[in-house]
Amino acid sequence: MSEKRPQQLYKIDLRKIDGNGDFSCPKCGALISPDDESEEVYTIIDTRMKGETLEELIITCNKCGSKIHIVGFLPQ
Repeated sequence: MSEKRPQQLYKIDLRKIDGNGDFSCPKCGALISPDDESEEVYTIIDTRMKGETLEELIITCNKCGSKIHIVGFLPQ
């Protein structure tokens, strides 16, 4: 019987990356871009709002299956 590995969870803070929001998947390196609306590279699985402002976006990398929590949308 093969043992199933737990899903990898990562957190990306947009305030700590350079550029326009593009970043690589922490596990497999797939380029994740906010401009990609095709859902070929990643799939949005949940959004968390604070009032009318996006607080957190949870995506799954379609290449490796990692779950990525994206934060840093709110100004501090």
